[in-house]
Amino acid sequence: MTDLDGTFDHTVLGTREHPSLGLDTFGDAPLDGAPGNHAATLREVVAEAVLADRVGIDYIGLGEHHRADYAISAPDIVLAAIAGQTERIRLGTGVTVLSSDDPIRVYERFATLDAVSNGRAEVQLGRGSFIESFGLFGLDLGDYDRLFEEKLDLFAALQHEQPVSWEGSIRTPLVDQPVYPTTTAGKLPAWIGVGGTPQSVVRAARYGMPLMLAVIGGSPSAFVPFAELYREALGQLDLPELPIGMHSPGHIAATDEEAREQLFPHQAELVTRIGRERGWGPYSRIAFEQSAAPQGALFVGSPETVAQKIAWAARTLGLSRFQLKYSVGALPHDQRLESIRLYGEEVIPRVRELMAAS
Repeated sequence: MTDLDGTFDHTVLGTREHPSLGLDTFGDAPLDGAPGNHAATLREVVAEAVLADRVGIDYIGLGEHHRADYAISAPDIVLAAIAGQTERIRLGTGVTVLSSDDPIRVYERFATLDAVSNGRAEVQLGRGSFIESFGLFGLDLGDYDRLFEEKLDLFAALQHEQPVSWEGSIRTPLVDQPVYPTTTAGKLPAWIGVGGTPQSVVRAARYGMPLMLAVIGGSPSAFVPFAELYREALGQLDLPELPIGMHSPGHIAATDEEAREQLFPHQAELVTRIGRERGWGPYSRIAFEQSAAPQGALFVGSPETVAQKIAWAARTLGLSRFQLKYSVGALPHDQRLESIRLYGEEVIPRVRELMAAS
């Protein structure tokens, strides 16, 4: 996975002509029975990833949270369990909350995962959409920006896989410090997850890391300026074009009506519950249908509907990867499995067909 000049070959992450098509999940756990149901949820996530590998899905990403409604707090451990039962699917996060973790430990854990999975590991780095981890790990939320900026800078230095010399304000300096294990490819691929601020987009370009856009509201087309800004920043830095990915929630069933009726109550409960924490109003059926419309952020429907929408988004943004956040709230395991099966067996081949035709 390295080019002749020794740099990482980012085409393994997907290209505009042949985008990688993946899944991600936070290990959504119904609050009825939490936290006792977390163990069952984690086993379900492993089974879902094994199915994803079997039906030809390219990537599975596990998000990190520290809340009762999400079971995954240690993605690397769950990914290692998945690695032992799969052969080809790439394994990563969505996202690793780097601000409240140690960059060296993150690199060591995912380099280890890369070894046991035979080179299939990657990591997506971000600030996270929740802030529980700051207090949990004894960090001051007032250091929110500084923690991410400095830890990202250190992580980028680790990607060279040479003894590291680094100094910042958050830890004692490092002087020619080796970090082990290293990867066979010579670099652990890392994306930067962005919610939609220009500063974050430019930062991703500055570190030469692929960009992952979290599109969970509005329309994917509204993120075109961020994709253009990223490519412009890469050009100004004399860097080659790098992958742009997109993460959005959704669900697939045999028909549009069935998919929407299965998803709506769980989507409504989840968004309304989080909204109470953040001052939003209740989630309505009108809002759901607007998001599920052809250019909305919710990828829900039959295989043909979802495939057409993914191909449209990929062309609109110039995506090298699309990730479907397939688990929403208390959506039952059997419905998630069927959604994954349809995604791999019907949606992905159709997206590839549509992309080739365009």
